[in-house]
Amino acid sequence: MESIPQGATQGRITKTGRSEDVHTKLIIRLQMDVQLFVKGGSLPVARNGLVRMRGAGRRRGRGGAPAGLVGVRCYPFPGSFPAPQPASRSLNCPGQARSDTAALAQPPPPPPPQAQTSPGPVKMGAVPNRRLGSVRGVPMSSPPGRRARLSSPGTGRSSSEAREELRRRLLGLIESNRVMIFSKSYCPHSARVKELFSSLGVECNILELDRVDDGANVQEVLSEITNQKTVPNIFVNKVHMGGCDRTFQAHQCGLLQKLLQEDAAFEYDLIVIGGGSGGLACAQEAAILGKKVMVLDFVVPSPQGTSWGLGGTCVNVGCVPKKLMHQAALLGQALSDARKFGWEYSQQVKHNWETMTEAIQNHIGSLNWGYRLSLREKAVAYVNSYGEFVEHHKIKATNRKGQETYYTAAKFVLATGERPRYLGIQGDKEYCITSDDLFSLPYCPGKTLVVGASYVALECAGFLAGIGLDVTVMVRSVLLRGFDQEMAEKVGSYMEQHGVKFLRKFVPVMVQQLEKGSPGKLKVVAKSTEGPETIEEVYNTVLLAIGRDSCTRKIGLEKIGVKINEKSGKIPVNDVEQTNVPYVYAVGDILEGKLELTPVAIQAGKLLARRLFAGCLEKCDYVNVPTTVFAPLEYGCCGLSEEKAIEVYKKENLEVYHTLFWPLEWTVASRDNNTCYAKIICNKFDNYRVIGFHVLGPNAGEITQGFAAAMKCGLTKQLLDDTIGIHPTCGEVFTTLEITKSSGLDITQKGC
Repeated sequence: MESIPQGATQGRITKTGRSEDVHTKLIIRLQMDVQLFVKGGSLPVARNGLVRMRGAGRRRGRGGAPAGLVGVRCYPFPGSFPAPQPASRSLNCPGQARSDTAALAQPPPPPPPQAQTSPGPVKMGAVPNRRLGSVRGVPMSSPPGRRARLSSPGTGRSSSEAREELRRRLLGLIESNRVMIFSKSYCPHSARVKELFSSLGVECNILELDRVDDGANVQEVLSEITNQKTVPNIFVNKVHMGGCDRTFQAHQCGLLQKLLQEDAAFEYDLIVIGGGSGGLACAQEAAILGKKVMVLDFVVPSPQGTSWGLGGTCVNVGCVPKKLMHQAALLGQALSDARKFGWEYSQQVKHNWETMTEAIQNHIGSLNWGYRLSLREKAVAYVNSYGEFVEHHKIKATNRKGQETYYTAAKFVLATGERPRYLGIQGDKEYCITSDDLFSLPYCPGKTLVVGASYVALECAGFLAGIGLDVTVMVRSVLLRGFDQEMAEKVGSYMEQHGVKFLRKFVPVMVQQLEKGSPGKLKVVAKSTEGPETIEEVYNTVLLAIGRDSCTRKIGLEKIGVKINEKSGKIPVNDVEQTNVPYVYAVGDILEGKLELTPVAIQAGKLLARRLFAGCLEKCDYVNVPTTVFAPLEYGCCGLSEEKAIEVYKKENLEVYHTLFWPLEWTVASRDNNTCYAKIICNKFDNYRVIGFHVLGPNAGEITQGFAAAMKCGLTKQLLDDTIGIHPTCGEVFTTLEITKSSGLDITQKGC
């Protein structure tokens, strides 16, 4: 990447020897430096201002110099920069490499000081015929290092306030100028970019960072906004082009011309594709910030014909109905426990599937309506149509009747989520169901085979068994891949002890319908993953939970050049959720290498809207995100698994504290002792900081949430020891952990 090092300019010391507030001083000076660049002509440099650069062919005075300060835009101080709007966007030209030229090891020295009365020639990069000189009506530049300073009432503000003001004004410059170039006068890469825009006859606004006091601080704030630490730093119609190489790549592939020709009058400021948790959070936040927003949401029916309303997977076929059915199973266990606590009932208790699903679907329907109402209140346009890109900034929306409508927007957010994966074997789509279908299934599934070992598989198997069904889980390899494997095996062991059967190291190869019905009968043929053995069994229902695929392949991304992982369908993004196409962003489960969790998508969506439309800088933090597997015995965790911690920190640098515990509620009910389990993983060489938190027991999600907040604050083993627990609770075991794994001591409990 081409580079002029950030430290090329430095702050100065006043005559009193005290450092001045560099950010405040810089704000004062941004309004004054002026550079006028005309291809093949002269370069008058005026003091401390911002100038609009026009293309070749302007009227010239004697000697090739401009016949005046043509096209100069100066912003009088204070307070007259345009108000900032969205944060900048980065550009990657489709099909082009993302890297710029190699950084300059050492920058060339800045131009030598020029006498005000007799300006001499000076070289500026590779651009010929440039000279320093006076500009009509504007004072001459002072020599570098001796530039005069302007005083201002604002210099007394704190550094953080001044820095925020500087950032606001830089965003204002980016927002208000068609082409904005942050440059250095001696940088050859900057010179190439200026030549390019001049040859295109395009007006530019340039700020030379080596010709403003404390330009390094401007460059530092720019790097916070754009993640680019070098010059030139170029924006076209508020799109962050990047540096020299990226700009030339965009020119070669036609994207630069497209951006330059853009009519800013798009129909919408933002169109969100996908009405799930992340997409809705982003859309509503953008609307709150005063932007015109549309949400496109369309649920393609499952192979069994299931579809649902606004709200995405979590609300309709994920977290919400799953937790409610898990609660139904817990109530069944509570009924069993109740007799030990003195409750007497003679009526035979049985579960009614239809009653449960009807109640759950009624609740989901109320949530769907609430989302629609919330969008309406915030003036977000909701269109129940399938969105597909047809060209840059333009999307086609197709409704259920096949009617097509086209919309344009300045920015797009992809929040299309994922759908369950199928096996690709005979009979899978014809006869099997997935989590898309289970929660609204109009009949009790009966004897069920759950294929898979994901958290979806174990959660569904758990609550189906909990309401009294015959359940078998077919596992290809390991349980809960990606989770702590000690905890995963404990989850599986508990389920097995409570009636769930496991078929390990088998995969289905055929599903055949024997009888139709509600439910019918299905024959499943499965093959061993370790040999030639095959088995057959008959089930009423086969539930597939083998993973999910991103919904990114049929929305026209290839037409605008958005890159996806061809294997997984996931979308690579940078740390501000931006794709390789500058005006397209993505949140939620479709992101490559990010957590597939609803609260993560919501947080990312909100913060994305604030960065785009409120000039905020906060990014979504994907570290130490808590989660819970709502299996019959809940498993909550935050941070690293033990396997991952050993991989990252090495086993000898870790200490693992653990214990079994017996919840007080389980004692009278004579439920399993020494089954619930807690452990923390500590980094010995970072003050025993807790880097992994794991708990297996009732209400594990409620326990984990609070400890996750503590881990965000740097929780250590000593802080846990210093915390007084609430007795009697499950969570208090973390305040009394004493036994380490390395000690080999017994962790079984004799009492509560």
